[in-house]
Amino acid sequence: MALAEAVRGVLAEARVRLVAEGSPPPDVAALLDEAARRLRDRERETLFRVINATGVVIHTNLGRAPLASEAMAAMSVAAGYANLEMDLGGGRRSSRHDHLDGLIADVTGADGGLAVNNGAGAVLLALAALAADAPVIVSRGELIEIGGGFRVPDIVAQSGARLIEIGATNITHLKDYELAVREHAEARVILRTHPSNFRITGFTSAPPLAELAAFAHARGLLLVEDLGGGALVDLEPFGITGEPMVQESLNAGVDLVIFSGDKLLGGPQAGVLAGRRELLDAVARHPLARALRLDKLSLAALAATLRLYRPPTDPIARVPVLHMLTQTLATIAARAAALAALIADVDGLDAEVVETDSYAGGGAMPMQALPSRAMALRSDRIGSEDLARRLRAGTTPVVGRIERDRVMLDLRTVADAELPALAGKIRSSARR
Repeated sequence: MALAEAVRGVLAEARVRLVAEGSPPPDVAALLDEAARRLRDRERETLFRVINATGVVIHTNLGRAPLASEAMAAMSVAAGYANLEMDLGGGRRSSRHDHLDGLIADVTGADGGLAVNNGAGAVLLALAALAADAPVIVSRGELIEIGGGFRVPDIVAQSGARLIEIGATNITHLKDYELAVREHAEARVILRTHPSNFRITGFTSAPPLAELAAFAHARGLLLVEDLGGGALVDLEPFGITGEPMVQESLNAGVDLVIFSGDKLLGGPQAGVLAGRRELLDAVARHPLARALRLDKLSLAALAATLRLYRPPTDPIARVPVLHMLTQTLATIAARAAALAALIADVDGLDAEVVETDSYAGGGAMPMQALPSRAMALRSDRIGSEDLARRLRAGTTPVVGRIERDRVMLDLRTVADAELPALAGKIRSSARR
């Protein structure tokens, strides 16, 4: 059937060209070669492992966070039959949330937690469970788009809640919340969203989180925070400032904190909810919880990643995202020098180690550049666009960027173990 479809498609296109262009008919061998190529393309994999040389650590187009080896091993175990929803001791059905609840409690200090398939889903589920048919109060400065066209107002609307906008884009006072509560006595939730993808600077102001939490609780409201990146370790000692931690939000009195599993946490795609037990129970009981639940592979990977945050394990050393973000400039420069030595004899290739900036990416720390080193490539045989295309083609694709007519390969996001493959790819791509 596949062969017949390929041949029919080739013949149909050949007929169209004959009529439209009046070109001579192709010979039989050419038609068969084209049909054979289509068959090969049909069977070809479309998802490849790539070498990320962009310098963007949490690269959305490249799958965001690379997983720790422990997470990959856990996925391998879960790939077969596993006790996903079975209490092996009692032989009875259990909940898949049990595998994460205690781990999330351990690493965040919350009563517990659960996870669904992504951050937007987690916000949708929380509002549907806690604020359906009721007003949700949100500052105008936090009505953000979180990527892929998904906007906070749309998510609020889909949850069944009613959005109440307060304040201005740059400034929201506590009195704005007070006025909204007076005008909408049936309100149940104040939603606070962290502007992960951008920063408003200059004349700005918003109530401190602890003050907003006290305000909400004094009036019988819940404070739910969509934190975005979800840092569980303090990155300031490594020169990375301004990224809030999940534990800080919970300590400030937030009732339910929502954060991403595949950003600063460094795990698989997931939306994690941590907070008070009665709220988590209400969320877990909602019908959307089943529609948005994690599959067994993602759950296993997330659980394994969370374990890396428990002492005595050092997550900075074991979680790839954290390891890349916190590397010293000397370490990156040494890796760049090692790559330079591996490609020094490539004929017709100008390769130079240059200063550059890396970024966290994925909606985390948008304004903070991380000093790095890149290999700048220019060939006297082919243009930079062609060289970049060759690097992306074939086996072991390499993704970099072009600056000033040079292909830049940032070594922050390249592992030491990838250097031989990267050097080989540069060699093959630089040939005429």
